[in-house]
Amino acid sequence: MIKILLAEDEKAMREHLTRALQKANYEVVAVDRGTAAVPHLKSGKFDLLLTDIVMPEMDGIELAQQCATISPSTQVMFITGFSGVTLRAGESVPKAKILSKPFHLRDLVLEVQRMFEPDSLTNLN
Repeated sequence: MIKILLAEDEKAMREHLTRALQKANYEVVAVDRGTAAVPHLKSGKFDLLLTDIVMPEMDGIELAQQCATISPSTQVMFITGFSGVTLRAGESVPKAKILSKPFHLRDLVLEVQRMFEPDSLTNLN
């Protein structure tokens, strides 16, 4: 089963994303900020870090950079509602996918599925 670490500071959004991903048969560990995600990255194997970019204490870009050091095989997908931040994220973590808010939960699940299709994995290497 694919294991996802979700970092999203907005409680309602975090709960909606968690439910949608679990319904699609993904294992999800959800935290409310980047600093809370780091210990999970150190202690567990995650296939995907799904993170909001704008969060208190540690933004998603810094979290993704730490993830690359701690768990280089973990893929990264950013979710954000800020277009200027999207540009910065793409430059800072070039292999990461970026999903702009607002999006339908179905679109999120489809993007995650695409990341783990066999063809997608070979294209990353």
